[in-house]
Amino acid sequence: MSTDPTCAPLAGVTVIGLEQAIAAPLCTRHLADLGARVIKVEQPGYGDSTRHYDTVVGGLSAHFTWLNHGKESAALDLRAADDLAVLEAMLAGADVLVSNLGPGALDRLGLGVDELARGFPRLIIVDISGYGRGGPLDHKRAYDLLIQAEGGSCAITGTPGHPAKPGIPVADIGTALYAYSAVLAALYDRERTGRGAVVPVAMLDVVSEMMGFALNQVLHAGAEPVPVGMGSPMIAPYGAYPTSDGQKAVLGTTSDREWRRMTELMGCPELAEDPRYLHNDDRVAHRGEVDAVVEQWCATRTLAEIQDAADKAGIGNARLNGVRELAEHPQLRERGRWREIGTPSGPVPALLPPGTARHWPVTNGSVPALGAHTDAIRAEFAPRVAQPRRT
Repeated sequence: MSTDPTCAPLAGVTVIGLEQAIAAPLCTRHLADLGARVIKVEQPGYGDSTRHYDTVVGGLSAHFTWLNHGKESAALDLRAADDLAVLEAMLAGADVLVSNLGPGALDRLGLGVDELARGFPRLIIVDISGYGRGGPLDHKRAYDLLIQAEGGSCAITGTPGHPAKPGIPVADIGTALYAYSAVLAALYDRERTGRGAVVPVAMLDVVSEMMGFALNQVLHAGAEPVPVGMGSPMIAPYGAYPTSDGQKAVLGTTSDREWRRMTELMGCPELAEDPRYLHNDDRVAHRGEVDAVVEQWCATRTLAEIQDAADKAGIGNARLNGVRELAEHPQLRERGRWREIGTPSGPVPALLPPGTARHWPVTNGSVPALGAHTDAIRAEFAPRVAQPRRT
């Protein structure tokens, strides 16, 4: 892997983030990981709301540290004419703008996406919103829980009568990754056409896409998926089962062939021929009976015994871990998945980005203090404030 930052795939790309919370900051952080210069514009005196969630990372919040290393922080009051002019000068030299400000915020600043597209025709503008433009809900604020609730995700999580929000903010993260991939596609398209792009990404659209199998079940079968806790409403057996040593083994079959191998593993191959369990939809209909068989088998064996037998039989399996077990996971450690990033209070560990080519350098940037780069950015862009927007 090269250590030369000029060899990074996005070296020379400048990204402006009018961002807060998770969706836009995670998108731009991944762009920074690949070598882009990311300038995060924050409200003076307060900054991104995630700065204040907690202080566990040497005075910084866990969220902010995760989402914002490798960026510059410019504290600009965009309601002030001078600071707005600095932002416009930045946009004149930028390649990408990613924004997830509240509904109507850009328009109130005179920076609506249509105006930006006319003024900066090579700029790639990613407009992240909760519900998209148009429709009866486009005025509403949107957070991960609200979008997951509106989009049906919570209803298929948890157990019957007890919906739950997934612990991971999947609406925010999914939106970030769709926005990130759209930026990469738009940069490629601009190389061919010379044109920028306006890319609207609505969180509700993202969750709706993720609900694909459940939507198809409702559209074509008319039945709401029933949440099953640690499992899937569409597959059986597929869940977490207590072991004799107080652990939980996670086992699953995703085909009838795997179910046959699992029955042989458990010493009851006749179940593979039982009409009640012959195909996956049969097993889903008799989930309680199937789970009882797997639970009984697991209850008399240790986790190690179950995993060894399952590996030999070609059955997918895992251990139900907590977050501490993940932090200490040998698979991450032995594959070198950890790196060190800087913070105002010193270096801290962070994971490498999941998708990079082997020869790409990864930028191990620092988490910026609020407004740490404001003066430098003012000095860099002030001479260009009076210049007209590029066309």
